[in-house]
Amino acid sequence: MLADTSTRPTGVPAPASPAARRPHDDSPDTAALFARLAELDHGAQRDALRDALVTAWLPMAHRIAGRFRDRGEAVEDLRQVAAIGLIKAVDHFDPSQGTAFESYAVPTITGEVKRHFRDHTWAMHVPRRVQDLRNKVRLARYELLNTPGSHEPTVADLAAHAGLTEDDVTAGLEALDSFSTLSLDLDLSPGTDSADSLSIADTLTAPDTSYDVVIDRESAKEGLRRLPERERTILYLRFFEDMTQTRIAEQLGISQMHVSRIISRSCARIREEALHPHPGDLPAHWHRSQTENAGL
Repeated sequence: MLADTSTRPTGVPAPASPAARRPHDDSPDTAALFARLAELDHGAQRDALRDALVTAWLPMAHRIAGRFRDRGEAVEDLRQVAAIGLIKAVDHFDPSQGTAFESYAVPTITGEVKRHFRDHTWAMHVPRRVQDLRNKVRLARYELLNTPGSHEPTVADLAAHAGLTEDDVTAGLEALDSFSTLSLDLDLSPGTDSADSLSIADTLTAPDTSYDVVIDRESAKEGLRRLPERERTILYLRFFEDMTQTRIAEQLGISQMHVSRIISRSCARIREEALHPHPGDLPAHWHRSQTENAGL
C-alpha cells in the first residue's frame, strides 16, 4: 500500500499538482532518500520511506503506461502494471552503483508493461519463441513497407530482411492474428435466413468414425478367442471371406439354418461380453489403476 501525504518522511518531495507540472516533469530528486533507504533495516520506518518514494515517482510510471494506451488494454490496468514495475525498481535499485534512479526505473517499468502484453493479452497460448518471431516479422514488414517504391513484402522478402527462415516468417505471420479468437457459432453468412446460415462450426470436419471401428474390434477380441473353433471358423468365413451362409453350410456339411443360428448366437455372446466384460477379461493396467484409486 502506498503511503499518503500525511506519512511522507521529511525531505520527500510532494508530487506536483497537475496544473503546475510541466510535460515530463516527473523526475524528483530523491538520490539522498534512496541512500537512506539502503541503510535502513526492514521495519515500519523503511516501509514508509519506500512507499513515499513510490508515490513520488508514480507520475513517471503513469507516463510510461500512457505510451501503450492504444494497444487494446484499459489505461487504468496499464497504470497498475506500471506501478508494479515501479515498486520492483524501487526495491532493487542500488544507489551505490552510481546511476540515476530514472535510468534504472524506465527500462524496468517498460519491461513490466511489455511482459503484461506478452503474457496476459493473448486469447490463446502462444510460445515465447513464436511471440518473438511475431515481433521480428512485424518490424521487418513495417521497415519494408516504409522504403521508397515499396510493395507488400512476400514471405521470402521478410525472411531475407529479418534474417529468418521462411518457416519462421510463416509462424510469425500466423501469430500476428493470435491476439483474439472467434466463436464457433460466428455466422459466416450474415443477413441470410437462419435456416440457411453457416457458422464456423459447420465448416469443421466430422468426427472420424474409423476410431469407433477400432474400439469395437478391440472389445470383441477376447470374446472371439473364447468361441469354439467351429464357431470362429464360421464367423471368419462369413465376415472376413464374405461367404454366404449357403456356401458355408456346403463347405462344413451342415444346414444353412444351422449356420444362421450359430452366427446369431455367437454374435450375441460376443456383444454381451464386450458390453459387460468380466474382471478377468480386463487388461492388467486397468486392475492396477483401480487398486491405486482405492488406496490399496
